[in-house]
Amino acid sequence: MSRLARAHLAAADPVLGALIREVGRCTLAPERAREPYEALISAVAHQQLHARAAEAMLGRLRALTEAPVPAPGHLLSLSDEALRGCGFSAAKAAALRDIARRTLDGTVPTRRAAARMSDAALIERLCTLRGIGRWTVEMLLIFTLGRPDVFPVDDFGVREGYRLIHGLEAQPKPRAFAAIGEAYAPYRSTAAWYLWRAADRAKTIKYQA
Repeated sequence: MSRLARAHLAAADPVLGALIREVGRCTLAPERAREPYEALISAVAHQQLHARAAEAMLGRLRALTEAPVPAPGHLLSLSDEALRGCGFSAAKAAALRDIARRTLDGTVPTRRAAARMSDAALIERLCTLRGIGRWTVEMLLIFTLGRPDVFPVDDFGVREGYRLIHGLEAQPKPRAFAAIGEAYAPYRSTAAWYLWRAADRAKTIKYQA
């Protein structure tokens, strides 16, 4: 994180500035080689599951298709039984097929094409996919595409981190939180990363206690 970003966030929110000094350098970095198609496949696998279980499902899918990421056409050719054998529910299998189908028709852009689209345009387009909501697209924007100014106001961890560092009794509601986050622009992704760290730190302390 640049000195300019640190100074901006600390000036916008001195309490967040103290957290930044305590946590240290932001290690947020985009997954440079990952295509949006692959990120969405992974996101569907991880929905409502522990990361270990989701990775096991993806591992079985890779073994079945003999590819790090099955091509969209190959994924569409898999039977319901094959996808169930990997651990995907009927709803998740339907979502995977829609992602593959919409990748082939160009709705899911390539990484290069996505670079020419705004955050808002990507959210609007990708939220039309089955099983994909705004939060999932925001995670793709931050962690896959490296967009610097995304503030996921529906994310429990980000809101909880803000609550904790500010000593609030309750998390801010999404609409109010969006207004709060405007002060962090144009570095809202970095602000979110630090708020996640605050929430993670609280969980660690609770576990050790």
